[in-house]
Formats: sequence, C-alpha cells, structure tokens
Amino acid sequence: MTELTCFKAYDIRGQLGTELDEDVAYRIGRAYAEFLQPKTIVLGGDVRLTSEALKAALSEGIRDAGSDVIDIGMVGTEEVYFATSHLNADGGIEVTASHNPMDYNGMKPIREGSRPISSDTGLLDIKRMAEENNFAQVDADKRGGYTQVSILNDYLDHLLGYIDTQVISPLKLVMNAGNGAAGHVVDAIEERFAQLNLPIEIIKINNEPDGTFPNGIPNPILHENRAPTIDAVLEHGADLGIAWDGDFDRCFLVDEKGNFIEGYYIVGLLAEAFLKKNPGAKVVHDPRLTWNTIEVAEKNGGQAIQSKTGHAFIKERMRAEDAVYGGEMSAHHYFRDFFYCDSGMIPWLLVMELISTTGKPLSELVNDMVVAYPSPGEINRKIDDPQAAIKRVHDHYQATASITDTTDGVSMEFPEWRFNLRMSNTEPYVRLNLETRGDTELLAKCEATILSLLDQV
Repeated sequence: MTELTCFKAYDIRGQLGTELDEDVAYRIGRAYAEFLQPKTIVLGGDVRLTSEALKAALSEGIRDAGSDVIDIGMVGTEEVYFATSHLNADGGIEVTASHNPMDYNGMKPIREGSRPISSDTGLLDIKRMAEENNFAQVDADKRGGYTQVSILNDYLDHLLGYIDTQVISPLKLVMNAGNGAAGHVVDAIEERFAQLNLPIEIIKINNEPDGTFPNGIPNPILHENRAPTIDAVLEHGADLGIAWDGDFDRCFLVDEKGNFIEGYYIVGLLAEAFLKKNPGAKVVHDPRLTWNTIEVAEKNGGQAIQSKTGHAFIKERMRAEDAVYGGEMSAHHYFRDFFYCDSGMIPWLLVMELISTTGKPLSELVNDMVVAYPSPGEINRKIDDPQAAIKRVHDHYQATASITDTTDGVSMEFPEWRFNLRMSNTEPYVRLNLETRGDTELLAKCEATILSLLDQV
C-alpha cells in the first residue's frame, strides 16, 4: 500500500504526476463517497489545466460508490460551499490548488451544511480507504447519476443580500481576478449592478480565466503580485482595488491612494460593521495579530474570541460560539450567514457599502487602526530547523513577557508590543507577525531583533 502524500491537515494538495493524478482522484472520490454515504455531492473546479480531468475522475469514483454528482462547472471554492447548502447536498468538493505552483492541484472536501472535513473529522479515514484501494466491484445499475447545474444567479442573490443596494454611492472599482476563477463572477456582478442601476464603474484586469496563468499564479499576499492592482487604481483614479487568489476564497484590498491594506485591518473594519448591526455579537480571530480586533470588539459592545489559525478551526469555533463574523489576517473572512464559511466576494461588497454610507474613503476608514497598531505584515523566513529557531526566540524573551500563549505557535506579549511566531504547516518556513501600540520605531527594532535570533546558526 503506497502512502498518499497529497493529504494535508485541512485539504488535499499535491504535485501532479508524483502525488496526484486521475487514478488517485478516482480513489479519493470513491473513498469520500463510501465514507460519507451521501446521496448527492456537489463538484466544482478552478481554472487549472488539470482541474477538469481530475474533477471527472473524482466524479467517476463518487458515482461508482452509488452517489449522485451535481457538477456546477468552473467555479471558486465558495461557490461549492454555497451550492452544497443551497441545494441541500450531502457534501461537496472543489478541485483547486489555490495559490500553489503551476505543477500542483488539489481538493477541498466538505460535508453536509458546508462543514469542513479535516484530519480531525474524517480526512484521515478517507486517506486510509483511498490508500487501501479495496473497493467492491461496481454494479452498473447502482451507479450514481450525473447532472450539470448553474447556481450563479442564486449565488449572486445571496451575495447582494449582505448590502443595502439603495445606499451605494458612485464608485469606481478595479477588479483583478488574476486570470483565476473569479472572472465569471466579476462579469455577472457587473451585469447585475447594471440591472439595478447602481452607480458603479468596474475596471477589470486579468479577468479572463486562463489556467496557464500568463501573469503569474494569483496570490496577492506576495508583495511582487500587488503592483498591477495598485497601478490600475492610481491610473484610473479608482476608489477601491480588489484582487483575488486563484479560487477567490481570499480577497485583498487597495485603497484610493494605492496603498495595499493588510488583512488585519480589514478584519477590524468588518468586525466593527457587523457589531454595529448585531449588538453584543461575537467575532472570532486568529492569534497572529489581535490587539486591534479586541479593541474594536470592546468599543462596539461585542466579544472577540481567539481561535487557532486555519479555516477548519475558525469555522468550528464560530459554530460553537454562534459568532456573526470571523477573520484571519491572511485575508480569509468568514460569515455566519454564509454557512460559517469564508468568502472572497462578501468582504469587498461590505467595504463598498461602508465607503458609501460613511462618505469616507478606505484610507480614512482604516487609518486610525493602522496608526494605533502598526504591523509590517507577515514575514516569512525559510529555516532548516524551525523548531530550534522558535525556541531561541522564546527563550530570549521568556523572562520579560507578560503573557505567553501557545494556541498556535508561540505568542508573547509585552506592555507596548507583541508577536506571534509559528511554523508553516506545509513548508520549512517560520512565519512572524508583530505589532506595537502605535510605535513604529519600536516595531522596526523588535522585528530586527527577532529576525537576527531566527537567522542564528
């Protein structure tokens, strides 16, 4: 029995040919369906050149297990989340490698109610069954059926339910789909805005889905990938720039001055917006950057609750707390009314509404947060022995830290600054996040000290 190394903690991702191919996809589909025993499964796939073939192999495996397949076509991950709950299906899988390199692909499986399937909730069982590959002979008359369905209009109706379209003021938006899966939704939203006579002008760049990714893998969290959106905002005098990753479950925002706004401050902005509409509600955040989110919650009569980083953990905690909103500084935003799932479309709609109702540009909406809690954004270091490096930093600060928290990696707090240091789940990287109470000089000094400790051999 050969181990399938494409199974990760929350999803399935692997190098094509060596870790993932159509045979493996068939086995995963068969194992997934035999584990869940579902009646119907929603399937979608992103724009990668191998996604359609992998999705077809998955479908065959699922149908051979006796389950029906509803294929919703080339879509983003959140469209599978939406369709699974909207169509009352028993599960769903999006074929995607999101922002991984060109020679990768993967799958994001969910169960009924759009709940994630992680290593804690069945993914290891599916892995074991797929590895054993010990499936019964298929009885032709018991095979599941196959239908193709478009859920785009119902999905758009749901998205626009988050905002009051009557209050939208004239705005110019740059939208950068990165040649990923977001393009068809951008086109459909533009058409819907026109039908509603909304005074919105949309400037589209890299909108055509193209699995060769002629402009690079869409991953705007990387500094080198932000320039096209920033340049287009400045060139067109736009009010807001929006860029997505490949399966558009994350969105990244650029203000009217061409400044990239770190996801941390968007978490604060959306938390504030939801708490004003839902007094006393709870919001969930990750441990990497926290002070601003906690302050926003307290100021607006809500409660900030910390969860371990990662979509499976955030969703589980949100359900347990009945939280109205959850946000990670990595630009994942989760919504109770979106089945506790993350969406890359809802955040910018809400920000567009905030700009309209407050009369303030995005730069002004986030300025106080940026000044109060400056942060350089996530810093990644490739290190041969990440555990030893993290221990060096921990030991250096242990005596002076007022709070040490190990929810996710190690977080240490001091009167005027704090940091979180954690290992990547998938790569030999250490990820550093730090913030201060309004002191940019202290921020630079602490960043330099920690990086020198990490780099010691």
